[in-house]
Amino acid sequence: MSISMLSNAFANTLATTASRLPLPAVWTAGNAQQRTLILGVSFAILSNVLFGVLYAYSSFLAPLSGTQVFIWRMLAMWAALVGYLMVSGRLGLHIDKLRVLKGSKQWAWLLLPTPIFLSQFWLFMWAPVNGQGVQTAMGYFLFPLMMVVFGCVFFGEKLSRLQWLAVAFAALGVGSEIVRTQSVSWATLWVCGTYPVYYILRRLQGIGAVTGLLVDLTIFVPFALAYLFFFAPSSLALVSGSGFFIMMLIGLGVLSVLAMKTNIDASQMLPVNVYGMMSYLEPALLFILAVTVLGNPFESAMIYSYGLIWLGIACLIAHGVRQLRQASRKTRLSLEEQVAQ
Repeated sequence: MSISMLSNAFANTLATTASRLPLPAVWTAGNAQQRTLILGVSFAILSNVLFGVLYAYSSFLAPLSGTQVFIWRMLAMWAALVGYLMVSGRLGLHIDKLRVLKGSKQWAWLLLPTPIFLSQFWLFMWAPVNGQGVQTAMGYFLFPLMMVVFGCVFFGEKLSRLQWLAVAFAALGVGSEIVRTQSVSWATLWVCGTYPVYYILRRLQGIGAVTGLLVDLTIFVPFALAYLFFFAPSSLALVSGSGFFIMMLIGLGVLSVLAMKTNIDASQMLPVNVYGMMSYLEPALLFILAVTVLGNPFESAMIYSYGLIWLGIACLIAHGVRQLRQASRKTRLSLEEQVAQ
């Protein structure tokens, strides 16, 4: 059975299961738009849970270092992604998108965001096992706030009062943390400061998420193999001689692609506001895992600065809920006008 068939089978199974839940009327009596919304929310929750699992994955692969786990993850993810695209017949579609690029300037422009992408994936696997899990999770909390700021600066987007309030709370939170520690974690700054740049560059380039991911991983594969052969041969010997590590790394690649696939599906099924609000589930899970499962330090004094940042997140969520209600009201009024005519 192909991966695309498995994906469809999973969606059908999820739909069947949802129809047996305590709220059958929402699914059976609702229209197609409502069912799509429920399915999209389910995919969003699943993708965020999978990203949480991946965050803690490094701790189960000792004695491999965080950097070595990152290298293996990139290789496993590339193999799983290429395999999925080949089986589903979509590999040629993404290759055709790249064939239209001509000249070194266009390729240089395409590859410009790749180092940011790779550094973020490295930090994602390195931070949890090196005492930076909480700080990295906080970077992901700040990421949507930074996207709001970047959208205002680079795309001229107007901010509502709630969005301005969210930015103000976040600024106060970061400022409080700087005063408390006389510094701010480089991991936090790297996530919230460079990840928006990656997404903005990809948006300006008009490159889809899967195409961009395929390019980033393919470019890195030769460097990853060179690292294993010349700088970490002990890691190569350990993995190749252990069935446990081989299965764990296969699982790492499959989970990575499944997390990306369900996340992309959710982004296509859900309204932008709903998808944006669901995205806050991931940093919340990362934060909880970093403190509980991974044992990263969390001082009580951090509650003040982090609390201000969470207030900012609450303002963004409130803004999203308000926009969603306004859109729903406009849709309902439009339908009523059509019926009246």
